[in-house]
Amino acid sequence: MYNKLTVEDVEVKGKKVLVRCDFNVPLDSDGNITDENRIVGALPTIKYLMDNGAKVILCSHMGKPKGEPKPELSLKPVAKSLSEKLGKEVVFAADDNVVGDNAKATVAAMNDGDVVLLENTRYRKEETKNEESFSKELASLADLFVNDAFGTAHRAHCSNVGVSSIIKPAVAGYLIEKEINFLGNAVNSPVRPLVAILGGSKVSSKISVIENLLKKVDKLIIGGGMAYTFFAAQGKTTGTSLLEPDFIDYAKKMLQEAGDKIVLPVDTVITEKFDNDAPSKVVEGNIPDGCMGLDIGPKSIALFKDVLKDAKTVVWNGPMGVFEMSNFAKGTNEIASMLADLDATTIIGGGDSVAAVNQAGLGDKMSHISTGGGASMEFLEGKELPGIAALTDK
Repeated sequence: MYNKLTVEDVEVKGKKVLVRCDFNVPLDSDGNITDENRIVGALPTIKYLMDNGAKVILCSHMGKPKGEPKPELSLKPVAKSLSEKLGKEVVFAADDNVVGDNAKATVAAMNDGDVVLLENTRYRKEETKNEESFSKELASLADLFVNDAFGTAHRAHCSNVGVSSIIKPAVAGYLIEKEINFLGNAVNSPVRPLVAILGGSKVSSKISVIENLLKKVDKLIIGGGMAYTFFAAQGKTTGTSLLEPDFIDYAKKMLQEAGDKIVLPVDTVITEKFDNDAPSKVVEGNIPDGCMGLDIGPKSIALFKDVLKDAKTVVWNGPMGVFEMSNFAKGTNEIASMLADLDATTIIGGGDSVAAVNQAGLGDKMSHISTGGGASMEFLEGKELPGIAALTDK
């Protein structure tokens, strides 16, 4: 898959090192960071570089300023958070054009072990178009490039792919190294049995994931809203449940080709309206008219646990029901707690599954929680990720 140089493979002492991080953190209306997970995730790479005498120049995007300076999307609050966590002032280089006079002067004044944070790379319209002019400006600040932003690894932008083609070597930070090891090995050289669990609302958004995983897994468990399109493919009625009529034939074809590799729910928690307090009941087989499925039922939970009990590698992407509503979170929570106790490599692949596992308080019991929703999906689809492909091979 990928065998890239990492931050530990190169000499960093005295070098100016540009590090692409993922500081795309949520802010409240007062500009306070409401979830610091991504900042915490970047610390091991930053600390390693500081401890080994590098001059550390951090860059990231935040939100979608669409190529113009938007003060509410400035990375200034991130510099403050980093300073507290590193116990050292992280100098914020405030330049609306990112690599301006202030950034250049700040970098020129750095001592070994110092840390500087540049402004939001998406203040520049060139960033998302991967235009060489901006890549060259970023590259002019540094001797080495480290990519540690897995969340944007599926995008070819100046601050990850463009810079990698100018500064050599371009190496992986600890976060990206971990993602390659876990996601890459899980899909391409897993300890078997390998079981994948797919949930969430839509079959359409996971077609390539299903196709790639079916070639590799021993079992593929399907739950969540996407299961109802498979129910329809089996000839069952689905009431007012989520359904993608255009994908029923696709689901039929998958069921024929996959044989007993695909495991579907056998019972469903149904209700007449999309409301946590609506009366609910469990049905097997057909979902009656006027009712919608909002979670997997107890027999499905038992069936899925039975499939999982011998697994040695599990990849999970997407909840089993509407886990945001406490009365319809049981399927998702039961699967999460089963994985927490399983003697296996358990990988949670981005998005809602991560939120669900953290909501259940079980995040630290999983082998690996992917930091990139879209990037981890593309990894599971077997696509090449440009941000990682551009790094220097070992």
